[in-house]
Amino acid sequence: MNSFQFLVAVTASCGGLLFGYEVGVMNVVLVMDAFRIFFNLCTWDGSKLNADGINIEDKSVKDKVPFYRDLKPTDSKSFIEGFITSSFVLGALCGALLASYLGEKYGRQKTIMIGACIFAIGGILQGSSIRNYIMIAVGRLITGLSVGCNSVLCPTYISEVAPAKIRGTLASCYQLMITLGIVIAAIINAIVWYFTNIKPDDLNTPRTKIDAEISNFEWRFALCLQAIPGIALAILMSFLPKSPRWLCSKGRDEEAVQILAKLNATSVEDELVQSELKAIQEDVAATVAAGSSSVAELFSSVIRRRTFVVFFIQLFQQWTGVNVIMYYQSQIYNEMGFTKFLSTIVLPVVNNLVNFISTFPGMWGIEKFGRKTLLIVGAIMMMIFHILTWAFSTQTSKGALWKYLSVISVFLYVFAFASTWGPTPWVYQSEIFPLRVRVKGSAVGTMSNFFNNWIIAFVGPALMKMWGTRSFLLFATCCLLAFLFASFFCVESKGLNLEEVDAMMSGKAAGKA
Repeated sequence: MNSFQFLVAVTASCGGLLFGYEVGVMNVVLVMDAFRIFFNLCTWDGSKLNADGINIEDKSVKDKVPFYRDLKPTDSKSFIEGFITSSFVLGALCGALLASYLGEKYGRQKTIMIGACIFAIGGILQGSSIRNYIMIAVGRLITGLSVGCNSVLCPTYISEVAPAKIRGTLASCYQLMITLGIVIAAIINAIVWYFTNIKPDDLNTPRTKIDAEISNFEWRFALCLQAIPGIALAILMSFLPKSPRWLCSKGRDEEAVQILAKLNATSVEDELVQSELKAIQEDVAATVAAGSSSVAELFSSVIRRRTFVVFFIQLFQQWTGVNVIMYYQSQIYNEMGFTKFLSTIVLPVVNNLVNFISTFPGMWGIEKFGRKTLLIVGAIMMMIFHILTWAFSTQTSKGALWKYLSVISVFLYVFAFASTWGPTPWVYQSEIFPLRVRVKGSAVGTMSNFFNNWIIAFVGPALMKMWGTRSFLLFATCCLLAFLFASFFCVESKGLNLEEVDAMMSGKAAGKA
């Protein structure tokens, strides 16, 4: 791999940074006092909590120093919280639907640029929302359109410009950037929360109305900040080449060979470049001979196995429970008995760093051990850690040790996810479809991801309220099903170029099952 290939892959992967920031920002924004009051998630009558989160008016409390506002949740809190959070995922689902048409018509590179600009617009709309949760939901839906579209096209674009031997590693850069975006959002917004929610200026100001607004700078700043990475990605993508496979599909072979030569840091006459060009041209010729593709073709006898696999691999990725933790982790830690400071700042930042760092073993392991092995091992590990989280959380009343064992189990689950089921489905879906239906097939997987993500995000607050940490047993069961699915339905595509993967999936070449 040369430096240009690396630069192209990393830049395109920054689409994941937008996704990650959007996920990470909501965990902290949802527990910002001003946001909760503004959107009627909670009310505040002026009562105060000490550093341990106990009301200072309680006669049995010795520490009377006020630290936090004592907010009371409204009856509609779970619904509004789920509605606002899940609207982003609903937009992403729609964006994945549009990706196929836009990616084929305008190309991967140009569509990613457009998506980045839309993301910036959605972030500004969220940050400038009026006091109605519908408007912020619309803003999140718009950012979701961008993320959904780019979640299809970024891994596809990377897989089409990357060398076969390291295609998995480079394609998994997208997941790495998602985790980096979550970390950046967690750190920035934890700092904002610290300076605006701990001993706030209005803590001792008399309240005349329990739903009266307080300063809304904190959450408006956090949400508007999304415009910066959106604009930056659009600018950076303008310097990258178009996909050579897409160019060949449009009859622009001369441009394609020039880009292949640049990607391989050699001349157009080089044997490697000519070999890659020939393989792409043969694939394109077969596609043209068969006529234009349709959605119905995804369910033909040759393709439907791949469609089935990418749909369920993304379904199981979401039902491992990762986004319940990422969206609502501060509230989960609070339920385990940790203080507001630990629940909102320290533990989410540590967890998100674990998520980020753990992606590196996955990027290495995906080529070392293969896609299928990571899926099988990861599912077993996640199931075990979910069960341990539940078991330890039932003992938290017996001492602080059990609280820390619970949160360590959460961190270990995140490690298992980020190093296996985090990157692998995105890599897998971008490489098992033939060029003819590659974007459409990848879109099916992405739509499955976001549809199930939407369900998780919407029901998450109600699920945690009703079941508490018993929810981890549900996710453990889903991990068991994911293990069975990976064992019996997934095949190995490690080390094969895209045309060889297509041949293997079509039964024209031997491959590892």
